[in-house]
Amino acid sequence: MRAVATALRSAVTYRRWACLVLGGALLMPYMMAGEVVAAVWYRSPAAGDPLLSVQPLIFLAVLPVVAVSGLFLPVRVFEIVAARALLGVSLEAPPPLSRRTWLERLRTAAWFTAHLAIGGVASGLALALVPFAIWAASLPLVDGPIRVGDVVGALVVETGAAAWWGPLLSVLTLVVLFGALVGAGALLAELAPALLGPSPEDRLAAAEAHARGLAARNRLARELHDSVGHALSVVTVQAAAAGRVLDRDPETARAALRAIEESARSALAELDHVIGVLREGASRREPEPTLRDLDRLLDSSGARIVRRIGDLSGVPPVVSREAYRIVQEALTNALRYGAGPVKVALDVSDGSLELDLRNATGSRRPGGRRRTGRGVAGMRERTDLLGGEFTAGPAEGGWRVAARLPLDPKGGTGS
Repeated sequence: MRAVATALRSAVTYRRWACLVLGGALLMPYMMAGEVVAAVWYRSPAAGDPLLSVQPLIFLAVLPVVAVSGLFLPVRVFEIVAARALLGVSLEAPPPLSRRTWLERLRTAAWFTAHLAIGGVASGLALALVPFAIWAASLPLVDGPIRVGDVVGALVVETGAAAWWGPLLSVLTLVVLFGALVGAGALLAELAPALLGPSPEDRLAAAEAHARGLAARNRLARELHDSVGHALSVVTVQAAAAGRVLDRDPETARAALRAIEESARSALAELDHVIGVLREGASRREPEPTLRDLDRLLDSSGARIVRRIGDLSGVPPVVSREAYRIVQEALTNALRYGAGPVKVALDVSDGSLELDLRNATGSRRPGGRRRTGRGVAGMRERTDLLGGEFTAGPAEGGWRVAARLPLDPKGGTGS
C-alpha cells in the first residue's frame, strides 16, 4: 500500500499516463481505418455487435501498418521529445545523419509500434474498466436485478443488499487498473533508451567526432604555443639587445626593432587564425607555414644562425609543416635559454627528413637552468604523430634537438 500511495503522489506516474494516452490517441486513426475495413467486410448482420467482436483482430491487424509507418515517417524526434517530457527518461540526442539508416528506421519503428500498442491497450483498459468500476460500486444502490445478457449472455446480477461485493469489486478493479497503467508506463520508460537512444554505431560516430574535435583543439594549442611563444621570445631577446646598443649602434638597434615588428605581426596573424578557426564556419585565411618559410623564420629571429640546409623540395606538405613547427619551437628555446650561435641543419636522407638544432647553454634564467614546459612535449607529439624519432637534451656543452621524420608517415595530422 505504501508503494501505491507513493506512486499516486508521484508526478512521473501521471506524466507516464499522459504518454500512454498519447500512444492511444496516435493509434486511433489506424483503428478507425481498420474498423472501416471491418465494416465493409462484415456486410451481413449477425448476432451482437460484429465490430465489437473483431476489435482485438483489428488491433492486431493494424500493428504491422504502424510498424511500416514508423519505418518511413520522421517520428523519431517527436518521440524523443515526448519520452523526455512524459516518461522522465534521459535520452542523448542522436548525432545528425545525412540520411536515415535502416538500423535507425528499424529501432524507430519498433518504438513507435510499442508506444502505440501499449498506449492503445492501456487507454482501452481505462475506458472500459473505469465505467465498470462505477457500475459495480453503484449496484447496492439499485433496486431489482439487472440483466446483462446483451453483453455476456443471459446473466442476471442481483442488486441492493445482495450486491455487497460490488464496491469491493470496484476498488479491486481500480487497483488492478492503476497497477497495469503504472507497469505500462514503466515498461515504456525501460524501452525508450534502448530504442530511441543512440545505437552503438551512433555512440562510435559521436566518439570519433569528439576525438577529431579534441585533436583539432590540441593542434591549435600547439600552433599557438609554438608561434606566439617564438614571437615573444624573439621580442624579448631583440628588445634587450636594442636597449643595450641603442646609443652606440643605432643601426643594430633598428634591425632589432624590425625583427620585433615582424615577429609581432606574425604572432598576431597566427593568433587571428586560431581564433577564427574556433569560430563556427571559419577557415584559415592563409596557408600554414612550411619549410619554404624556414629562411624567413631564421632571419626574423635576430639570432646568429649557422645553417646547413639541404634540398627540401621533396618533403611532403604534412612533414614540411610539422618540421617547421619543430624548428620554430627549438629556436624559441635556444633564444630563451641559449647563448652564442644556433646551428640549424636539415637534410633528406634514406627516406627521412633529418633535423638537428644545437646551441650553447646560456644563463638567461637565474641559475642557468633550462625550464621544462610544453615545448619539448609538443615537439615530441608532432614527431610521434608522424611515426618519427625525437631526442632533446644536453649535448657537447650545449643543448640539442634532433628529429627524424619519415617522408611517408604512417600516422597523419591532417592537411
